[in-house]
Amino acid sequence: MQTRTIGNDTVGRVEVGAIGLGLMTFDQTGTQPREQLLDTVRAALDAGVMLFDTADAYGPGEEKGAGAQGENERLIASILDELGVRDRVLLATKGGHVRADGGRWETDSTPGHLHRAVDESLQRLGVEQLALWQHHRPDPDVDYHDVIGTLAEIADTGKVARIGLSNADPDQIRAAHKALGDHLVSVQNQFSPKFRSSRPEIDVCEELGLAFLPWSPLGGLSDAKELAERHPAFADIASDRGVSAQQVALAWELAQSPVVIPIPGAKRPSSIIDSAAAADLELTADELARLDRG
Repeated sequence: MQTRTIGNDTVGRVEVGAIGLGLMTFDQTGTQPREQLLDTVRAALDAGVMLFDTADAYGPGEEKGAGAQGENERLIASILDELGVRDRVLLATKGGHVRADGGRWETDSTPGHLHRAVDESLQRLGVEQLALWQHHRPDPDVDYHDVIGTLAEIADTGKVARIGLSNADPDQIRAAHKALGDHLVSVQNQFSPKFRSSRPEIDVCEELGLAFLPWSPLGGLSDAKELAERHPAFADIASDRGVSAQQVALAWELAQSPVVIPIPGAKRPSSIIDSAAAADLELTADELARLDRG
């Protein structure tokens, strides 16, 4: 798989596969037996996927509420250890989101919580330093400039090698970059055929030399009716090329900028194998123009 870069000379450049793996939907339940998840990770690595993305708030089922906090981190850490592949993965996580009772997702960007989130992720993932730690989402109750100050404190602790933002707008990205300098390496925002409003953030990331990690990059393609009605160009090009519409979407996203590294979710080997193949799908200028229009 072709590779793309996360990081810089100051904090360390890491070359990762152009397609990553989002772990939000990973959970060890009856519908996702452990062996299936092990096979999915094996398939991802065999396909050249190196960036794995989790968060301390990811965990199975809304009904678990606060009990889900940290479960996804524990699960992926145990899988990587069982397979003995820690050294093949850039494992990213996030903090600042909280799973509350009743299935609610809440934010907490107070300094105490963010510092604790780093410490708890270190413990759950079983590492001495987090390779990439991302602030998960702006908190309406905490001024973003104060959050940036806390991120600078976290960078100074040495507990994280690299810092990223998630769900940040251009002004927030620029402010964080000014304060954090080379410690800031990435931005993770939603971007897909269905959700295109993060295009300005991609431009800012390219300007500043930051990786842009689209989350939910296959939005709008899972439902056949929506695909046909709202995104016919993706369906038509996929048919012409003999590939999936998901591959076309990821190849289109990769073509937006060399800083883009999509992180589609997958729970089965076939899904990540299909997604990874998008890195080798070269779209023509005419195809890209059609996809840009919808």
